Amino acid sequence: MPRMNLEGSSSIVTGGASGIGEACARQLAAAGSRVVIADLNEARGKEIAREIGGVFVKCDVTKTEDADAAVAAACELGPLRACVNSAGLGAPGRTIDRNNVPLDLDKFSFVIKVNLIGTFNVLSRAAAAMAQTDPLDADGSRGAIVNMASAAAFDGQIGQASYSASKGGVVGMTLPIARDLSSVGVRLNTIAPGLIDTPIYGEGEHAEAFKAHLGQSVLFPKRLGNGEELAFMVMECITNTYMNAEVIRVDGGIRMPPK
Repeated sequence: MPRMNLEGSSSIVTGGASGIGEACARQLAAAGSRVVIADLNEARGKEIAREIGGVFVKCDVTKTEDADAAVAAACELGPLRACVNSAGLGAPGRTIDRNNVPLDLDKFSFVIKVNLIGTFNVLSRAAAAMAQTDPLDADGSRGAIVNMASAAAFDGQIGQASYSASKGGVVGMTLPIARDLSSVGVRLNTIAPGLIDTPIYGEGEHAEAFKAHLGQSVLFPKRLGNGEELAFMVMECITNTYMNAEVIRVDGGIRMPPK
């Protein structure tokens, strides 16, 4: 069985203006797909879209109208075959602080809303569009979705309750959604990255030293991963037509310590 052919297709990448999302967008474009960069960073998003021959759609993943706009833009470029949900954020905070004050519930809820509910919002709308496309093969394949979780879904550190809960939710919904979408020939997998070198760590000598220190906790190789390495696995999940309902850690073997 050949790999899923993305030539002439369209795809959506949330969080596509930086980091893992950007790397995925570039590899999707290289495979022949017209990519919608769905992000809040307009300047960078438009720049990447221009470089890869895609389009930029300003998108708050928690809003249904924004998700619908991204899907509509993709469908204008070709049949929607791939969706990568890479938009996400973290807001560290202990359950109770050193003065025994509980974490602000709004801060906890916001992380859940973006990382978990936002992921479901975009994928459900993308899946609805994929379901209306013509099948690609005798199996009835119509498309593939990849969600981004985190090693924190399994090894959450001190102060990561909201982030770990949101990513644990992404892991937990992988199988039921894959089952839901099996009837329309859409596959869904989840990637759980470890420590990845993204703009979150800043730039300069201090940032590089900090990243080198973090890398020592990785089993092998002893460094942070990069977006391209994650994108390779995302592309495997999209194009390998037998990959479905799986959660894959891409983390160099790290198991996160408490802090």
